[in-house]
Amino acid sequence: MTTSFADREDPTTLVLFDVDGTLTPARQTIEPYMRELLEKLRKKVVIGFVGGSDLAKQVEQLGPNVKKDFDFCFSENGLEAYKAGVAIDTESFITFVGEKPYNELVKFVLRYLADIDLPKRRGTFIEFRKGLVNISPIGRNASIEERNEFEAYDKQHNIRPAMVEAIKMAFPDLPLTYSIGGQISFDVFPTGWDKTYCLRHVEKEGFKTIHFFGDKTAKGGNDYEIYHDPRVTGHAINNPHETAAELEKLFF
Repeated sequence: MTTSFADREDPTTLVLFDVDGTLTPARQTIEPYMRELLEKLRKKVVIGFVGGSDLAKQVEQLGPNVKKDFDFCFSENGLEAYKAGVAIDTESFITFVGEKPYNELVKFVLRYLADIDLPKRRGTFIEFRKGLVNISPIGRNASIEERNEFEAYDKQHNIRPAMVEAIKMAFPDLPLTYSIGGQISFDVFPTGWDKTYCLRHVEKEGFKTIHFFGDKTAKGGNDYEIYHDPRVTGHAINNPHETAAELEKLFF
């Protein structure tokens, strides 16, 4: 049984959340009702978030005190991890893949992006993070309106799914997994380094139940693996309001 969270009503239950589309609207900030609900929830159980973005982006969405507001902070699927505000040692994408294969991957992606037709392009098409590479055909600097436009265009023309398949065919021997999440991008990371990676940081805590809330739980989505993990009780939601309703039903 865990002893580090003895102040909770049930210290043996952990509730993990995706960020985009689960705790906040996509790439937007957390709303007051959700912040208040999480404060109430934290008196009952242990809480944490797990997202593909780096901590800086999660701070933008969840606020500057995320390390204090959450018991566990898992950025980049847990490759950047904190417990009670203290960093947990992790690995890195570049040491796993190697410089030469990574260089070839980047060159392929840039050539592919140059050859596809899109209504708009902005900036930051490839973002290298500690545990993964995030690829965005329109560019991560797109505005919210442009993100919405690209999401609708992508649903019609399958830009991201087609690109994932092209990379898989070009690099069949690299042990990589591809996960489409959010509105404008997809992640590339070593197989096994999906959101289930974060579970290794909590397996010795003695939790009897681990809940996970996410909005991209269908196959190919970046919540799929952890949602279906046998160690986890998964909750598929579509937006923060559904998250709040499910929390109210389960814990209050």
